[in-house]
Amino acid sequence: MGPDRPGNDDPGRGRRIGIDVGSVRIGVASSDPDGILATPVETVPRSTERGSDPPDIRRIADIVEEYEAVEVVVGLPQTLRGERGKAASIATVFAKRLRRTVDPIPVRMADERLTTVTAARALRESGVSARGQRPVIDQAAAVAILQGWLDERSTSMNAAKSNRDAQLPEAGQ
Repeated sequence: MGPDRPGNDDPGRGRRIGIDVGSVRIGVASSDPDGILATPVETVPRSTERGSDPPDIRRIADIVEEYEAVEVVVGLPQTLRGERGKAASIATVFAKRLRRTVDPIPVRMADERLTTVTAARALRESGVSARGQRPVIDQAAAVAILQGWLDERSTSMNAAKSNRDAQLPEAGQ
């Protein structure tokens, strides 16, 4: 299963939640209701529980409900060649479990190559030291995942609108 792309099944206006799944922490971000800007929300500790309702899934589901999200975007870490490793498997399993919990809210997988590296570099360049800042980096990575999705969604929506507008007959015909 590869990454999803924003498209015809877009749920419309509303907040989106972005998720960066790590082995120790989960970064969470949200968008504004118009789906323009992603901002950090919190860092959720990863649960080691294997039951049907572990605390990390429960907390993310609570955030989805609290923000009245219309869509959840989970980062799918792939190699630069687009191959999947252990991290991608962890994210996919997490997304499937979350999907069952937040249904009918759609849970999408978005390509997240380099988002954690990019987030760490941006924080470092802004003067934030990496030591002790892992939770902030996880949130920044979630922001990067969600912002990438929002930007791609905006491009897709604008292209679809342009295509529709091009098919309309001109006034006076």
